[in-house]
Amino acid sequence: MSVPYDVENIIAGRARMGLIALATDHVIEHELNKLFNGVEGVQLYTTKVPMVPNVTTDTLTSMDEKLHQTAKTLLPGNKFSVVGYGCTSASVVIGEDRVFQTIETACQTSSVTTPITACLAALKTLRGKKIGLLTPYVGEINSLIKRYFEAYEYNIAKSVTFSEIDDNRAGKITPASISDAVIDEFSREDIDFIFISCTSLRAFELVPILEDKLECNVTTSNHALAWHMLRLSGINDKYSDKGELFKN
Repeated sequence: MSVPYDVENIIAGRARMGLIALATDHVIEHELNKLFNGVEGVQLYTTKVPMVPNVTTDTLTSMDEKLHQTAKTLLPGNKFSVVGYGCTSASVVIGEDRVFQTIETACQTSSVTTPITACLAALKTLRGKKIGLLTPYVGEINSLIKRYFEAYEYNIAKSVTFSEIDDNRAGKITPASISDAVIDEFSREDIDFIFISCTSLRAFELVPILEDKLECNVTTSNHALAWHMLRLSGINDKYSDKGELFKN
């Protein structure tokens, strides 16, 4: 005997958000879930795109052909407020427009963003101009990120990297190492904005601490991505403990 029941979208009542993470990423789901913790009515649904640990232009480019099929596995038959593609460097190598188009044709979503898209939005919101850039990438990838910002007429005042090719190792770089690098490399520079690039770096909790110490705005790939996904979903809640970006 069938019994009656009600249907209600409770856990994603305000925003259903999709994330396409790299199969090699140790960090992004952990950080985004912590950043969204306490935001009532928001739920993150994740799928993984195949990726090898070595981060090169060739391996990043190879995700392009896998992205459409991966995006189709995001909660089929449901519409998302926003879908985020969780790779900063691949968004640069493949191209933001290409990423947007691929995801939009594969799943139902009102918006698409990437960490580089989110950082550019954060720069506009916080009026950043002179940037300090920290990445884990090998020189070739680091240079591509730097030139990408310069194409948008932002000044990369200083760029430094951990020069780590293996995503499995990048995901284990300690927050203390990241903090030390930022303070050592940027504390004496004339900058107004620091971007810690790569969703594999465990760094979002450092943001308010570094902002206080260095007296400039700071964001990370995951920090900016979470903020942008909320704002694109129409959620404008402000938070005083997540850095300057989340106050806007």
